[in-house]
Amino acid sequence: MFPLIDTGIPWLDFLLTLLVLVLMTYPVIGGFSWFIGVLCYQHGFKHKQNEWIDIPTEIEPMVTIMIPAHNEEISISDTVNYLMTKMNYSNYEVLVIDDGSTDSTPKILNQLMEQYEKLRVIRIEENKGKAHAFNVGIAFTKGKLILSNDADTAPEPDALWKYVNYFIQPDSFNIAAVSANMDVKNRTTILAKSQTVEFSSIVGIIKRTQAGVLGSLYAYSGANTMYRKDALIDANLFRQDRATEDISIAWDHQSKGWVSVFAPDIIFYMEVPENLKMLYRQRRRWAKGGTEVWLTNFKKVLLHPFQHIGRTVMFIDQTLSIIWAFVFWIFLFIFIIMLINFLIEGNTERVYHMLTMNFIFVSFEMIAGLMQLGTSMLIDNNGKKFKYFIFSPFYMLLFWVMNAAAIVITFIPAVKTILGYGKGTWTSPERRGNE
Repeated sequence: MFPLIDTGIPWLDFLLTLLVLVLMTYPVIGGFSWFIGVLCYQHGFKHKQNEWIDIPTEIEPMVTIMIPAHNEEISISDTVNYLMTKMNYSNYEVLVIDDGSTDSTPKILNQLMEQYEKLRVIRIEENKGKAHAFNVGIAFTKGKLILSNDADTAPEPDALWKYVNYFIQPDSFNIAAVSANMDVKNRTTILAKSQTVEFSSIVGIIKRTQAGVLGSLYAYSGANTMYRKDALIDANLFRQDRATEDISIAWDHQSKGWVSVFAPDIIFYMEVPENLKMLYRQRRRWAKGGTEVWLTNFKKVLLHPFQHIGRTVMFIDQTLSIIWAFVFWIFLFIFIIMLINFLIEGNTERVYHMLTMNFIFVSFEMIAGLMQLGTSMLIDNNGKKFKYFIFSPFYMLLFWVMNAAAIVITFIPAVKTILGYGKGTWTSPERRGNE
C-alpha cells in the first residue's frame, strides 16, 4: 500500500495510512453495511416475532407502566389518560415518578389519581434525574415486567400484549428487555419530518442489523422499552450519573449475558424537537451518553474482545465514529484554509481540483446514505412513510454535521463523568402537548 503519511517508520506509515483510508470511507462503508445487515435481519434473526399469541385476560402477566416525570404539566395529563383508556390489555398499572416537579405536575397527578384506580404516584422532593427516579420506582412496581414510558410518549394500543409476547416464548427466559420502534408524533416542521426519516429508517435499520447480525443492541429506546424486572436488578439498576441511561443499561445487560431484543412491529409515538436549539440539546445529550458508555466499556472490551463478538464490533464502530467526528472537523478546517490560500494566490487549477474531489467524495457518501435510507423506509412499517424520503438530503446534511459537532463538544464532559464528576439531574424539553 502506498503510504499517504511519511514518518520514516514503515510500519507506522502503513498503520496511519490504513487508519486514514478507513476514516475517509467510514460513512460509505457504514451505509452499505447497514443496508446488508437489514437483509440478514429479515431472513435470519432468531427472536423475530413471526406470529402473535392471543393472551387470555385471566393469565395476563402483570405489567407496570412507569413514567419518570419532571415538570411535565403540558403533556402528563394527555399521556396518562391515553394509557388508562386506549391500551388493549387488562392487567397493568401506571406508576408516575414525580421527580421534584416545580410546576403544576403534582396537582394534575393528584386529580388524575382520583379519576383512575390503577394510577399511582411516587413523589421525590429533589430532582435527581430520570435514572434515579426509575430506580426508586422499581421498588414500588407490582409487575415483573416494567414498561418505561416518557411523559410525552404514546405506545400503540396493542403494545402491551405484543411486548408480553416476546417474554412468554419458550426460549425467552434470558431476554432482559424489548425495545420498540419509534415514530414521530409532531410532524409539523422540516426538522420534525426529517426526524421521521431518522427514526423510521436510520434507527430502525441500525437496530435491525445489530440484533440480527451482531446479536446485540447498542441502546434501548429510553422513551418506550419493556424491561424484565429481574434483569434490571441483576444489572444493579440504572447508572444515575450517565447522560443516557438507556444506552448504559443496554451494555450492562449484555455484559452480564442477557439478551436485548428490537421489536420493529411494536410502534410508539414520541414528540421530537422542532427547533435547532432543542435538537442540539438532544444530540449533545445523546453524544455525551454514547461517549460515556464507550469510556466505561473500553477496558472490558480491550481485555476480553472475544467474550461477546457483537459487543466488540459495536465498540469498534463507535470508536471509529468518535475518531471520525474529530477527523471531520480537522480536515474541514484544513480544507477551508487551503481553499482560501489557493483563492488568494489565484491558483484556480488547485481550487477546481479540490472542489471536484470533494464533490466526488460527498456524492459517494450521499449515494450510500440514500440507499440505506430508501431501503429502510421501504421495510419499516410496510413503506407507509416512504413519502418522507424527500427530506433525506436535508437530514444527511444537517444532522450528520450536528451529530459530529456534538461528539467533539461533549467529549471532555463525558470524560469528567467517568472520573466521577457527572450528575443525573434533568431539564424537561419544550413540549407542544399531545395530539
